[in-house]
Amino acid sequence: MKKKVLLVFLLIVFIFISCASSGSSRGSGNRNAPDWVANAELVFPRVRYFSAVGIAPERERAEANAITALSAFFGQSIQADSTEIASYQHAVINGVMDSWIDTIEMRTNVRTNVSMDNLLGVEIREVWFDSRNTYYAVAVMDKARAIRIYNDLIQANNNILNNLINMTADERNSMDGVIRYRFAAVVADMSASYRDVVMLLDGRPVDIVATGESCRLAAQDIVRSIPIGINVTNDRNARFHNAFARIFANHGFQTTAAASRYTLNVNVVFTPVDLPGNPNPFSRIEMDVSLADRSRNITLLPHNFNSREGGITRAEAENRAVLAGERNINEAFAKALSDYFNSLSPR
Repeated sequence: MKKKVLLVFLLIVFIFISCASSGSSRGSGNRNAPDWVANAELVFPRVRYFSAVGIAPERERAEANAITALSAFFGQSIQADSTEIASYQHAVINGVMDSWIDTIEMRTNVRTNVSMDNLLGVEIREVWFDSRNTYYAVAVMDKARAIRIYNDLIQANNNILNNLINMTADERNSMDGVIRYRFAAVVADMSASYRDVVMLLDGRPVDIVATGESCRLAAQDIVRSIPIGINVTNDRNARFHNAFARIFANHGFQTTAAASRYTLNVNVVFTPVDLPGNPNPFSRIEMDVSLADRSRNITLLPHNFNSREGGITRAEAENRAVLAGERNINEAFAKALSDYFNSLSPR
């Protein structure tokens, strides 16, 4: 009796395992390969689809290889600059651009799609296992669906571009205006890559309201129209002035000693210091920095620095204090200014 029960139990287990195995992967266990394994276009005709087959010992790798092979059809011509992609994705995924996208549906669509690393509209349609050691996967892009996706993204970016570049004269001729145009250039370049995909899919892309180049030129024009005035009190042979000027030049700004809407006021104080029991003289440097918008009478960026430096002579101690100040400008102030500009992009 026990042997009969055991045999029945083993038979049930065998049937359960057999059923589970047969459904673990589409086509798994079928020794006759589906038609798409040899030629995907037989099943997914080129007039309607793009398709590619990936092969690997593991299913996940086969699927990834299929998507990679499909992406290769589009080549490098549709790729935007990696820095721009990162900037764009950061703004979308973190909701920075939400206020510039008109509808909830479009906002969700942009955030969802831009989060994907692969071509949009691609899906794994079938997977087949040869019952030995190889998985086959076919990645498929429905052209009509992909064209709709990319045109939706272009239209969403057009809404963003319109909100970015439509400004009053005061808004335009400001640092905010510079940053808005620079970010508009990134958005426009992303749209250009989407447009290229639509054209490769034999579709008609939505017109882009501005080009990346036109936005960059507009930003340069604004930069030239609003130079940064730099005033340094108690400088040393213009070393601090020159250090600050280089930082702003790295962002494309020109600097001047004349009055300007944007002015960097720098007050430097050197104080001799003698430490009990230490024969070497020291010099303390205190630097108070503020970037101000004179038209609005506000401080945009405050920055402070102080340090105590020693030397064999008083002159050497002060020179080391000057070097410490230059180092702070090149590192800490440069980062603070970049962070400030990033906080403006976009508002």
